Amino acid sequence: MKENEPTMEEMDLLNSKLGLYALLKNKKVNVDKALESTKHTVKLKKAQEELIKLHNWVINTNQKVVILFEGRDAAGKGGAIRRITEYINPRHFKIVALNKPNSDEKEQWFFQRYINHLPKPGEIVFFDRSWYNRAGVDPVNNFCTQEEYEIFMSQVNDFEKMLLQSGTYLIKFYFSISKEEQKKRFDEIKKSPLKRWKMTDVDRKAQELWDDYTRYKERMFEETNTEIAPWVVIEGNNKPKARIKAIQHLLEMIPYEHD
Repeated sequence: MKENEPTMEEMDLLNSKLGLYALLKNKKVNVDKALESTKHTVKLKKAQEELIKLHNWVINTNQKVVILFEGRDAAGKGGAIRRITEYINPRHFKIVALNKPNSDEKEQWFFQRYINHLPKPGEIVFFDRSWYNRAGVDPVNNFCTQEEYEIFMSQVNDFEKMLLQSGTYLIKFYFSISKEEQKKRFDEIKKSPLKRWKMTDVDRKAQELWDDYTRYKERMFEETNTEIAPWVVIEGNNKPKARIKAIQHLLEMIPYEHD
């Protein structure tokens, strides 16, 4: 048998509905890619099954869970959230992606608009970008003053400590991609009529401001990667692997009942 010839187990996988779909979805058949895609799908589905158990535990025991998704533009945050929420009960979670603050919100305590979206008992809230906008996006793009940035940095750890002390689980994901990968994804978005709407003015300047984002990201990690609320860095250049990695971290970090 050739070294790269599929094993019997892999042949069974390729002959499954998932495998046949992976083999035939493109005009040119590529067995290796189809096998890799099928293995990933099987692994993802198993992880999603465990997510259902985790979510049921959250609901049945009135837990409160907050999950933050941060990272570079086009790093895959939205795709990861979609895979995580694909099969869980939609009545017991919400995805929060806030627009820029209105005039009233600008006069409030910075954290107030996020507090308004925190979970009730039995609920998970996914923040597609969070209060950490003030640690990167805002200062890089001059959406806040340096004083407002420093005030945030002096308060955020205490804010998260209070959140945890209130009985809320807090998980902070940072999706990391290379500058080259970001450019590639931006180019793909620009070429797609279905995705062009995703490009914002902030996205258009992201490559130019790459080093500025890096500087603020490093300070954010240095000062907010605390023992009680650490950052989980997800290497995002490979989207499928990044999504599964994020799910595995959730399953490990939340002590749900597995049975």
